[in-house]
Amino acid sequence: MRNHEVTTKQRLLDEQGQIAEPGWSRKLLQEYRREDIKAPKYRIKEWDYYLVTAKDFGIAMTIGDLGYMGMESVSFLDFKDCKEHTESVMPLMPMGRMHLPSHSGAGVSEYKDRRVHLKAEVEKGIRHITCVFRKFDGNRDLSFDIVLKQPEMDSMVIATPWDKKHHFYYNQKVNCMPASGWVQYGEKRYEFHPETDFATLDWGRGVWPYDNIWHWGTGNGLINDKPFGLNLGYGFGNTTAASENIVIYDGKAHKLDDVTFHFQNDDLLKPWKITSSDGRFEMDFEPILDRVNEKDLKIIASIQHQVFGYLSGIVVLDDGTKLPVDRLLCGIEVIRNKF
Repeated sequence: MRNHEVTTKQRLLDEQGQIAEPGWSRKLLQEYRREDIKAPKYRIKEWDYYLVTAKDFGIAMTIGDLGYMGMESVSFLDFKDCKEHTESVMPLMPMGRMHLPSHSGAGVSEYKDRRVHLKAEVEKGIRHITCVFRKFDGNRDLSFDIVLKQPEMDSMVIATPWDKKHHFYYNQKVNCMPASGWVQYGEKRYEFHPETDFATLDWGRGVWPYDNIWHWGTGNGLINDKPFGLNLGYGFGNTTAASENIVIYDGKAHKLDDVTFHFQNDDLLKPWKITSSDGRFEMDFEPILDRVNEKDLKIIASIQHQVFGYLSGIVVLDDGTKLPVDRLLCGIEVIRNKF
């Protein structure tokens, strides 16, 4: 059955290191254990990615252990002037020594060196993310201290096999988390307000093929004074059992089938269309900012385009309600990795 929902707690991987029950779920029910993985340590990918947005600015932070390299990255996003700045460090061969948590709901993810200190602490429905990034932009430092509340609500969890043996993708996207706190960028200070500003968590664990291309979109806001979030994506393994496409409205998940992003490869800032195979998600996307981050070390490469802009159109909820979306701020990635 397409879009099979997993509803029972169980181990993620079977004795052969394959996903025991491919599908999607509303919570993190399947237990991820590094010791169950049959692939070499240098092939295991683990990351916590946070995107926090306000009307005019945003912050993105990645704490990642990708096996033979780390990916520790921060972006400051200026939606008012349509510009951004990203800095990354890539420590070699962490291979599990970062000890990223095996569950998204508790624990500490952290990276620290002489220049950078990134940290995400999770306990009892509160996520506390902090950063000190010296000489982030020339002589300007960047720091932030942000608290994200995670109320009781549905999320998007996907357990996806790849066609290659011992390869899998286990991922949770948590939308609609109210954000409070501050960002200090050089001499300027910015504030997040939980009444209007929200965050997404992208929590990923798995073993990926060496060369892959993915498309992923996320956004949060208010519709009729109720929290609304979306997760759209494809290119992540064998999705026969389920897609990862979903909208969250007032805490409840509304599952979608396949979506397609229609854009011009040579100019990602031209208008997009987003369509769905079930006709329930039909949108126009107006780009304003392309965050480009290219790391090409020949054997290892990451060519990233994360396009921010405004989404408008209609989404059909599970009960048939047609919900209008009017200029919802979203970020959509088009990324090729060799790692």
